[in-house]
Amino acid sequence: MEGKGVMPERRVRKAPIRVAIVDDHRLVLDGIAAHITAKRVNIDVVIRETSWLGLLAHEEFPTDVVVLDLNLADSIPIRAKIRALTAAGASTVVMSRHADASSIHGAIAAGALAFVPKSESADEVIAAVKTARAGTRYLSPVAATTVGEVEAVHDPGLGRQEQRALVLYAFGRSIREVAEEMKTTEETIKSYIKRARRKYRQVGVDVGTKILLRQQGIREGWLSPD
Repeated sequence: MEGKGVMPERRVRKAPIRVAIVDDHRLVLDGIAAHITAKRVNIDVVIRETSWLGLLAHEEFPTDVVVLDLNLADSIPIRAKIRALTAAGASTVVMSRHADASSIHGAIAAGALAFVPKSESADEVIAAVKTARAGTRYLSPVAATTVGEVEAVHDPGLGRQEQRALVLYAFGRSIREVAEEMKTTEETIKSYIKRARRKYRQVGVDVGTKILLRQQGIREGWLSPD
């Protein structure tokens, strides 16, 4: 109608991302929370706790995203924590003073959507929170470089049976138990494992002991670090 202009379109502001931060060092906890608040990035830090049990007992739990220290001083495996958070509807961002490939792979394999070493800027935590809220995986630059270096190792080219025998053996099964599982002889299993180790050695990876084999399994994601 004449005299009536078109109403300007209103931009609907998205609800802020509700975040919990859990770290047993109060300075780290308060520092990250203060940085996020100062940035005004539509993220509300509604929980700041120094323990896992404190998080679960908080009246604001569950939140959209939980930023969780990998190495809290308790005996609860990180895998169990991440599963509990996922079941509660929260996405997990893991932060850690350790940025080795096994820590990163272990957290991601357990269900975390992001990993940020504590050596990185708090801005990386903000980026990780936003990405995790969207349901997308995020690795900080340092974490991504570490993982990329491990993944750059040449594929040893194991056969299917060699791979299966090696994985079962790495899980702690005896040669006899692996043979029973694969329905073959112990000598055959020894042959599979010997060939697999030789192929790894040819690409520069030593899995000659059970400890080294387990470490490689964690790096490649077929074993959990817990």
